[in-house]
Amino acid sequence: MGLIYALLLILILACVIGIIYIIYFNKLQDCKVKIDEAESIIDEALRTKYDTLIKTTNIIKSSIDDNKINFKDLESLKEENISNFDLERKLNDSIILIDKIKEDYKEQTDTKDLRSLNNEIKRADEKISAAKKYYNKYVSISNELVRKFPSNIIAKLHGITIKNFFDGKDMNDDILDDFKF
Repeated sequence: MGLIYALLLILILACVIGIIYIIYFNKLQDCKVKIDEAESIIDEALRTKYDTLIKTTNIIKSSIDDNKINFKDLESLKEENISNFDLERKLNDSIILIDKIKEDYKEQTDTKDLRSLNNEIKRADEKISAAKKYYNKYVSISNELVRKFPSNIIAKLHGITIKNFFDGKDMNDDILDDFKF
């Protein structure tokens, strides 16, 4: 009789552990799916932003007869293998350059096409901003689960690690250049 109770207790304990395992594993997987969704939205919006910036630079080049103006950094991005963090920063740097050129050559660059492309860039930025918030929200939840017991054990078993937030700041290094405003 004591053996039956011991086996029953072990069986109940195994079921409870199994249920806890399944619950936390599913939470980790939900976060992974939502993070992947946000990454794909960010990828798409960054591609759209890049293509729009290329169109913008082509219009600027055709309307300004200055050979000094070039967008080598933007044009060479296609060949570079960089992260979305870095791509977004470089695209934003290109936007700053384009805005300066528009300031210097107001008459030549004040066209309907450029205003339309500028609106496309703003829409892409809004999409990126929303997707970054969504991404960072679920990265935060995932990182919390990876750090806390008992989900940290499940995360280690499945190779799930801490993810960086989309702002690109690595809090574990001594590099201060990634804290741009």
